[in-house]
Amino acid sequence: MTRRNRLRRATRHALLLAFALALPWLAGCRPGTDAGKDAAELRARAAERPVDAIYVLRDRLLARDGAGFARVALPPALHAQVEAAWRDGRSRWPLEELPLDGDIPRMLAALQEPDAARSLTASFQRHIAGADGDIDQAVRTLVVFGSSYIETDPDYTPEEREHVDQAMTALGDWALAAPLSDPKHAQHLFAALAAAATHTGIDGRRAHADLARLGMTTSLSRLSRFYSTLMAQLRLQYGLDFDASLRSVNASLQQQTGDSARLRLQYRLGTASIDAIVPVVRIDGHWYLADYVARARRSLGGPGTPTNAAANPGKP
Repeated sequence: MTRRNRLRRATRHALLLAFALALPWLAGCRPGTDAGKDAAELRARAAERPVDAIYVLRDRLLARDGAGFARVALPPALHAQVEAAWRDGRSRWPLEELPLDGDIPRMLAALQEPDAARSLTASFQRHIAGADGDIDQAVRTLVVFGSSYIETDPDYTPEEREHVDQAMTALGDWALAAPLSDPKHAQHLFAALAAAATHTGIDGRRAHADLARLGMTTSLSRLSRFYSTLMAQLRLQYGLDFDASLRSVNASLQQQTGDSARLRLQYRLGTASIDAIVPVVRIDGHWYLADYVARARRSLGGPGTPTNAAANPGKP
């Protein structure tokens, strides 16, 4: 195999591990026994202060409640619109907040193949095991490419670009120190993810149809279990603890003008300290992340809009 092809394989492996790293909001979901009651309880917990717009989301993550995260991230009327838009394929928010969101069906499909864990591990052994230099180069390339992409993507605000750039640099530093080329760690990763992908009940080969049929809340609950497994494996196999990052979150009010405010968000990610500015907006008496609200609204325009074209590849 040429070095170029080896680098490509290493890059794909790095992308797999980096897939959900920048935004770990889909860390998991606890099954609910009374959806109506849970929805009412979450509405009552909506952010009453600007800083609570951060903390209510953090609490949903720590509670392993991905569907609840989506509910408190948006005003009730907008949440209902996005839920309806899932049914007819116009929106895939909040999946669109994830890096490489368009690769979700392909990832599920690969992990749901018969004997996927064994075949993926065998491929890793042949092409990736021990290739530290290639993986390090792939990680550096990924960070540089990601930073360049974010700088030119019109969907990102200046504050988001600064925040995501810090997070990508921190994750790159983690990846360079993590044992990404060790086949023993990869074997555990693939086995856990293959089982979790099968248990989602979402067929990767027809994922878009399944997501529409299930709707946003049920889809997020099922996908959240998959991401919960991914996050656990990143901690167990590679030492990246997102729960520790969430527990380290500190939000402070920097400026407020009427129904708009700017927060300072600080937290630890790996060995790095992240320090970012996050705009929030008050709607019907509660506070929300302004960027989430804006992109959720834009997603209602359908597959042709910038925020969800990648989540619906191949759609007219």
